[in-house]
Amino acid sequence: MQQDNALIKEKIMESDPEEEVMFTSLRASSWDEFHGQETIKESLQIAIKAAKKRKEAVEHVLLYGPPGLGKTTLSHLIAKEMGSNIRITSGPAIERAGDLAAILTNLEKGDILFIDEIHRLNKVVEETLYPAMEDYALDIVLGKGPSARTLRIDLPQFTLVGATTRAGSLSGPLRDRFGVVHRLHFYSPEELSYIIQNGAKKLNVFVDEKSIVEIAKRARGTPRIGLKILKRMRDFAQVKGKGIITKELADKALKLMDVDEMGLDNADIRFLKSLIEMHAGGPVGIETIASSIAEDIGTIEEVIEPYLLQIGFIQKTPRGRTATNKAYEHLKISKKETKKSSQEKLI
Repeated sequence: MQQDNALIKEKIMESDPEEEVMFTSLRASSWDEFHGQETIKESLQIAIKAAKKRKEAVEHVLLYGPPGLGKTTLSHLIAKEMGSNIRITSGPAIERAGDLAAILTNLEKGDILFIDEIHRLNKVVEETLYPAMEDYALDIVLGKGPSARTLRIDLPQFTLVGATTRAGSLSGPLRDRFGVVHRLHFYSPEELSYIIQNGAKKLNVFVDEKSIVEIAKRARGTPRIGLKILKRMRDFAQVKGKGIITKELADKALKLMDVDEMGLDNADIRFLKSLIEMHAGGPVGIETIASSIAEDIGTIEEVIEPYLLQIGFIQKTPRGRTATNKAYEHLKISKKETKKSSQEKLI
């Protein structure tokens, strides 16, 4: 890592700061570059190799898990490995069966159709997708009433890659039609360190080892967040520093971004303080917390709670959310004083 950083630093020193820089994608462009999710990578590579030997399309793939873990990147890697084109859309964007038909009839053999947030597909669209997935055929109803007839259009073999943050919201018939199903998990700090270092190379910015470790610790186990922090640090280094991200500069940038040593941001802290200070640590219903911090329930369930549950700061119980001892210790709040204050308010 030291040798790589030294080379980056040397390039930065030689480069002209006013030189025009082209947009650089931080998305992994090869399997070797995609670090983490090793079991999923191996499973997908086996499925791809088998399909190529049979000269068939890969089985339909369902990837689910929290946002920012690499579902879209994996779909691009599948297409690249298969030597196929990829068509990207999302569940809410396909409003009518005709929209889906237009997409499917323009695919070629072996192409990848990536549908993000697939659990949000319209019910009619979803049912139109069933024969396309199973039989590579599209059933279109022409006319209405007694004179209506069904026209079947054959489709080329394609691979549907569905991505969702809510696998439980998928209907059973749709979920069962995916041959390969994987849940993406959060990344370890070591895996994130590699991803951040690789991102720094692509951005042509020098980051010392301590700063990389610090970003990885605060990235909430999510590459997207880690790379977002890296980009903001690059901005900070260019304006406040000499284009080099050091530990001292990283600490200042993270403080400015309101990201603490555990990766908690302002919304997380407000959630925990509401739970502890206003509701004595719980249990309390999510509707009450949402009203207390002026956030919608969807944001709390999909953005705030997953990481707090992962690091053991909150628990879900039948009666509502409760704060753990770890949350009290992190916020440096006394559990006894909080309960005493809550009892005094009731009196």
